Amino acid sequence: MENINETSTDFFLLGLFPPSRIGLFFFILSFLIFLMALFGNLSMIILILLDTHLHTPMYFLLSQLSLMDLNYISTIVPKMVSDYLLGNKSISFIGCGVQCFFFIALAGAEGLILVSMAYDRYVAICFPLHYPIRMSKRVCVLMIIGSWIMGSVNSCAHTAYVLHIPYCRSRAINHFFCDVPAMLTLACMDTWVYEYTVFVSITLFLVFPFIGIACSYGRVLLAICSMQSTEGRKKAYSTCRTHLTVVTFYYAPFAYTYLRPRSFRSPTEDKVLAVFYTILTPVLNPIIYSLRNKEVMGALRRVILRFCSVKMEQHSH
Repeated sequence: MENINETSTDFFLLGLFPPSRIGLFFFILSFLIFLMALFGNLSMIILILLDTHLHTPMYFLLSQLSLMDLNYISTIVPKMVSDYLLGNKSISFIGCGVQCFFFIALAGAEGLILVSMAYDRYVAICFPLHYPIRMSKRVCVLMIIGSWIMGSVNSCAHTAYVLHIPYCRSRAINHFFCDVPAMLTLACMDTWVYEYTVFVSITLFLVFPFIGIACSYGRVLLAICSMQSTEGRKKAYSTCRTHLTVVTFYYAPFAYTYLRPRSFRSPTEDKVLAVFYTILTPVLNPIIYSLRNKEVMGALRRVILRFCSVKMEQHSH
């Protein structure tokens, strides 16, 4: 922690990777995962936009999930990469606030979008005849706008508080991004009241949604068991399994990190868990939803064929 000026208003991110060969290996791995996440999520958004077969509520919500993941990983990883390569670990006070705002806003919005996706599957499988009414374009748009607005409002409150508390100890944040609990350890006032609001916020944005998702999938699995068609049962089960995999990867490390009391936490454990929801989930979502989905693979083939036929027409002229 040498060269850290205590009087500066900048924060210092101590980072994720140790300055060793192992650290370099994990840095390269993380950067490759970041590039895969960018490519995967961008491809998903473009594919859903281009293929009319995918213009349904489920895929509209999925395109929003990809957009959130794209912004989410871009809020964290580029700064982490530049810190490692340039050795400049400082981040301005405002820069830290901006990163904090986008991280919390996108995390909250993604949690709510996952609930919307679970509701979509619940209606599609349990009430197929009511689906066009219960999941109309208007309902879908309201779900998406609501997720973005609620995530942003929640984030504004947390970011405003974090930027207004006094920091009188070292400004070295033992994390690879401006994470609120890691910042609170540097505060020179008692923050137990605020930590209680973090607990309430996580309960509203993670615990309740997770319970809602678990209940909806419980109903869905019961409906699947009573299906006559083996093919329909297989398709419904596959869709639910992929969604539950994504939900578990996202919610479990988040909840475990933020719902524990400060005395039970360690910076190293927090950083490792943060890798799951900041780096791994954004790359896993497009892989899980595309490779295990015949509709997405079919759309990919149609788009490639369309581009090939346009190219061939251009060459023939």
